[in-house]
Parts: sequence; C-alpha cells; structure tokens
Amino acid sequence: MSAIKLSKPQWSSQRIFILAAVGSAVGLGNIWKFPYIAGENGGGAFVLVYLLCVALIGLPVLMAEIGLGRMGKANPPQAMANLAADFRASPLWALVGLAGVLAGLLILSFYTVIAGWAMDYFVQSAMGHFRGINSEQVGDYFDGLLANPWALLFWHTVMVALTLAIVAKGVKGGLEKALNLMMPLLFLILLILLGWSVAQASFQDSLRFLFAPDFSKLTWEAVLVAMGHAFFTLSIGMGAMMVYGSYLPKRYSIGKAAV
Repeated sequence: MSAIKLSKPQWSSQRIFILAAVGSAVGLGNIWKFPYIAGENGGGAFVLVYLLCVALIGLPVLMAEIGLGRMGKANPPQAMANLAADFRASPLWALVGLAGVLAGLLILSFYTVIAGWAMDYFVQSAMGHFRGINSEQVGDYFDGLLANPWALLFWHTVMVALTLAIVAKGVKGGLEKALNLMMPLLFLILLILLGWSVAQASFQDSLRFLFAPDFSKLTWEAVLVAMGHAFFTLSIGMGAMMVYGSYLPKRYSIGKAAV
C-alpha cells in the first residue's frame, strides 16, 4: 500500500491525457488496415459489429485498465502487485501486468521498424525523389529499401533513439511536449489525406466498398476480427492505458476521458 502513496507525476490536463490515448489508438491499424478488413468482411455490416464491440466490450475494458493504472500508480506489473496486496489477493496478479508489458514490447518491435520506413519516405519525399514517378516505381523503391539492411537498421535506430529521448524526459518535459507538437500534425495529415481522397474519381467506389452492408460476408470469423480490431484500436490489453491511467489525477472522470 505504501508504494501506491508515493508521489508520481501527473498529466497537466484531461486534454493531454486524451491526446495521449488518441495517439496510442490512431495509427496504421486504423488508417491502413481497417478499411480493407471492413470491406472484405461485409462493409457496413462489419463496421456495425466493430462499433458494437467498441461500445459494449472495448470501452468497459478501457475504463477498467485506466482505473487499475490510476489506483496502482505504477507500471502495470507493480500496479497489479500493489492492488493485489491492498485487496489481499494473490501476488500472481502481477503476471497480468507483465503480460501486458510483453505485448507492448512485441508491438514496439515491429512498429519501430514501420516507423523507420515512414521516416525514410518522409526524407525522400522532402528531397523530391518521388516527384513525377508512378506507384510501381515507388513500390520498386520500397523493395530496394527492404533489401538494404543497413538503411533499415539506421532508420530503426533513429526511431528508437527518438522514442527513448522523449520517454527519458518524463511526462511533463517529454511526453506532453511531444503530444502538443505531434497530435496537431497527425490531425492535419488526416485532413490532407481526407481531402486528397475526396478529390479522387474512385472516392464513391471506396465509400461503397467500406460502408455498403453485405451480411453474407459477416461470418463468425469476421466478428472475431472486428472484436480483435476493437481491442487494437483502443490499445487495450498491452498495458499502455494502465500506464497512462497511472498519471491521471483523481479529479478527472475516467468515463469522460475514455469516451
């Protein structure tokens, strides 16, 4: 119990916490993966099941993880150990938190690689190397990037170094400053992508592919895919929301923050 009472940095506002949660949730899984898994599994029918999974399963689990983090006031394994000691439960509950940390580590292992690709593409785009070439030529460039282990190692190292530099500065000096800079940029990029998509001749076909319901494709496997993507969207089951919740002041409503 004493570990719970130790002073701990806190988010400066509920807005910052929401930005952190959105930053954890909004990524390639929603921008790239969701449209094609929705279209292949029933379109609007899949979207409906996905939203139900988010509302009925995902949000309650999300609020529970945030609450556990705020009560435990520590990293996931220590938070679960603290709460187990407080409620006189088995210390093996700490393994639940450890499993979340391991899941987050596995996700980090491939996200840093993908982020390295994105950084390489950003640099190449800024230098104008993609100007005037078609999608096939861009694909050839990507194949060349994958065939160059030194380039992959370099960008992966840069991404890991940037991540460590931000995390090392703590909540106030690192995470909050990064969120205030990166999240507005993310929203701007999404708006640009939306505007570009609307301007394409195939936009109406894309909307039909994504939202036109086809219940014949809505199998039990598709339901499981929707449930899994709902968990992935909300970043639950990997300890991230427990960590964010550990920095959430008690004066803020967990329900409002989660929704």
